[in-house]
Parts: sequence; C-alpha cells; structure tokens
Amino acid sequence: MGTENKSVKFALIKINTDQFAIIESAYKKDNEVNLKIGLQFGANRENKIISVKVSIQFEQEDIPFLIIEASCFFGIEPTDWDTFIQETAIVVPKSVITHFCVLTVGTVRGILHSKTEGTNYNGFVVPTINVTELVKDDIRM
Repeated sequence: MGTENKSVKFALIKINTDQFAIIESAYKKDNEVNLKIGLQFGANRENKIISVKVSIQFEQEDIPFLIIEASCFFGIEPTDWDTFIQETAIVVPKSVITHFCVLTVGTVRGILHSKTEGTNYNGFVVPTINVTELVKDDIRM
C-alpha cells in the first residue's frame, strides 16, 4: 500500500529493556556468529502512543548466546494521530514506522554496549540494519 512520505510530530517518551541475557555456555569462541532480528509494533489508542520492539539474538548453530530486546514508545501529536486512524485500525505510514524502527535499533545498540561494557561480549555490536528491507508497507494495528 505505502502512503506518501509525511512529517509526523512525535516524542520518544519511554524506553524499556524488555530482555537481556548472556548465555555463556552457548558461546564457542571460534564458531560463526549469526544475527536474528525481530520487530513488533503496538498502539495505545487512548494515549496516542506507538511502540516498536526490537529483538536481536546473536546465535551460533541456531542457539542464542546473547539476547537483547528493547522497546521504544513514541507519543504522537493528536492531530497527526488522527491521520493514522482508518476505519477501525491504526495505520502508521511506512516512512514513519521505519524512522521509529531506526531509532529503536540505535537504542538497542546503545543498551547492548552498556550492558556488555567490561565483558568479553562487548565486541558484539548491533550492525547497521537496513530497516527498509524489514518494513515493506504501512503497519496496520
């Protein structure tokens, strides 16, 4: 569907670290490391908030050894919120939700650095992620 690129007034109002784990027994120093990324979206109609949750797992042989999951909550200006309402659904334009995803991925990157600082796992960094490959269309909630 993809709506036109539009400007939306918002504020980052809350950050949650939903999950963080280091599973030392699952990590093998010389094995190949893969990254698994997940996105989830939510809407709070009453408070005009859009949430984006980013889950990242560093894995070896499909077994996670470093897990981080964080959510960012974006308060939307009421007049801009009204543009998201379509019949009974909240529809966030692709350009807006992509921007929120980029901000949330960056937040996860910082949380990961902070949580692993001073450990052997601090060398694992969330790479740049092309969120446009993950978010193909407007998000309907």
